[in-house]
Amino acid sequence: MLEPLRQGLPPLDPAAVSSAASCALPARLEAVREARQFTRRTLGQWDVAEHLDDVCLVVSELVTNALRHALPSPASRTCDQEAAVRLHLMRWTSRLVCAVRDPSHDSPVAGDSEDFSAESGRGLFLVDSFADSWGWHPLAGTLSGKVVWALFRLPSVSACAE
Repeated sequence: MLEPLRQGLPPLDPAAVSSAASCALPARLEAVREARQFTRRTLGQWDVAEHLDDVCLVVSELVTNALRHALPSPASRTCDQEAAVRLHLMRWTSRLVCAVRDPSHDSPVAGDSEDFSAESGRGLFLVDSFADSWGWHPLAGTLSGKVVWALFRLPSVSACAE
């Protein structure tokens, strides 16, 4: 079990975000593909192509984890839980954050398998490998559940001009 981690998460002040996009995802595995497509379109509009493959991989892992581990079984789902997973993309001048909200109060669990040929259990390891930082925090107020996020540092405009 991982402790809630906010370290490295940009300020949540909406005025500090230069761009933001969000989409609700259905409670089915096809939503992973939809999340990648949404991410590709959004990053293309934001002209952040240099991180496209890494961000899409991380989004895939975060959404897959939410669908597999954070939703009730299909038989016990209600209609309002059909879109209980939500992907948020937020861009600051020098940072990009992918955040996946789900209804579970359980913390993410990093797989401890050292079997690299295993077909599952390495999602958070991949997130940690490709993102500059990541973490999670419980939701408060009227929203229930948690958000798992990954941060990518973007090259500064002045560094690109040099």
